[in-house]
Amino acid sequence: MDLNRFACRAVLAAALLSPLHPAQAQLAAENVPLSLQEHAVVSSPAFLKAHPDLRYRQLGLAAVERDKLEDARRYFRFGAQHADKLSQALMAELLWNGKGGPVDRALGYAWMDLAAERGTEWLVVRREQYWAALDEAERKRAVSEGQKLYAEYGDPVAKPRQEREMRRNMGEMTGSRTGALGSTVMQVRFNGQMVRVVPEIYYAPRLWQPEAYWKWQSQQLDAGNTSSVDVGSPHPLRGD
Repeated sequence: MDLNRFACRAVLAAALLSPLHPAQAQLAAENVPLSLQEHAVVSSPAFLKAHPDLRYRQLGLAAVERDKLEDARRYFRFGAQHADKLSQALMAELLWNGKGGPVDRALGYAWMDLAAERGTEWLVVRREQYWAALDEAERKRAVSEGQKLYAEYGDPVAKPRQEREMRRNMGEMTGSRTGALGSTVMQVRFNGQMVRVVPEIYYAPRLWQPEAYWKWQSQQLDAGNTSSVDVGSPHPLRGD
């Protein structure tokens, strides 16, 4: 996989920060450890159907691992449509380095600026590194491209897409328009075994309720500051 040092670490960070990755030790509110039940929930097909941000991020990372970088761009774009900031950052890296398509540093900056929309420190740092490496013509174009991206992928339009998917799918699973919980213990396959999951865990607010969900996502992004994410220097940004 011919990505530069930051891109490799970014992919690794995305995998470790993803709630789909079994190695993640903590997530969400008050740093509660991720239990076996919760691991099973966030890895389940029904959950991923309802969370296209995470589903497409996972598909994009899998495509990167297979060196199918055109596919990775497509998947990360789908994740970006549902307000996934790691998908947006990884899309920026692929564009900046010309992986899966032509080099486009101006558009890469625009995607990284979008990824840093919530002020996440390590994404802001990377965005500023990109900016410092652009020439004046690229900067002008980056601003123009950024306006187009925000109109389609910015939080004001992307978050509602994600929230609609969560509400619709939760209603389908519970059989209730209000998402009222039943009392049935569910069986979810995880790592080759069936895990019993109680409704209170499957439908935890941080996994389904918009306000709690976005707080959870922000905590995961902020964890990048303490996850050994090496953003490198401002200069060696071009692909090998």
